[in-house]
Amino acid sequence: MTASVVSHPPIAARRGAARARTWWGKAWVRALEEAAYAETDLRRGRSLSRAGAVGGISLTAGQVVAAVADDRGLHTVDARLPVLTPESRATLVEVVAAEAGRIGSLLAGDLPHSLVEHADEAGVELLPFGTELETTCTCVGWLDPCPHALAVLSQVAWLVDDDPLVLLHLRGLPRDELLAGLHARTAVSYTSDGGEETDADLDTALDAAARAARILELLDGDADARVDHLF
Repeated sequence: MTASVVSHPPIAARRGAARARTWWGKAWVRALEEAAYAETDLRRGRSLSRAGAVGGISLTAGQVVAAVADDRGLHTVDARLPVLTPESRATLVEVVAAEAGRIGSLLAGDLPHSLVEHADEAGVELLPFGTELETTCTCVGWLDPCPHALAVLSQVAWLVDDDPLVLLHLRGLPRDELLAGLHARTAVSYTSDGGEETDADLDTALDAAARAARILELLDGDADARVDHLF
């Protein structure tokens, strides 16, 4: 497996209750809450994350790296999550392909309950738990995760919240590898009468997801235009 690194720019300050909205984002938050040693660390981490103190986030399979600034300087956080084995990644591809619409849902920013449940039944755990999250930080604190690490993990929850493929990437199955696996699985299959089936269903799902994203983009742009017109 080749390392695929995705860099996310710094997230602007978020005021108020900027917590996870989706059920899978909340599952990530529960994991970091389980990993924390004290409520005060959690509050400090959330405060740093909402204040925009976290720099750009570099994300690859099993690892998140980011810098966090506070009144004592700049600190580098390295957070790790176990990746799936090659066998488990192959099983996950099969689970995604097992039900029509799952890949379209993932590309549209949704993580179906049934996908996670079926993956779990097949021995593949997607959602993290507290003891899986390991962190190091260059600050002088002796506890891991420290507030800086919790700040980074809090922002990762926002990224996972917006795009469940971030979670799959962290588990070792980036988007391109997932799509390649689905194409390889469905590229040439044989029907009971000896005919061939192509990957038309997958292409249709990809096209539908792209169209949906474009429609949302146009709607957002139209809404902005109406607001500008009013003022």
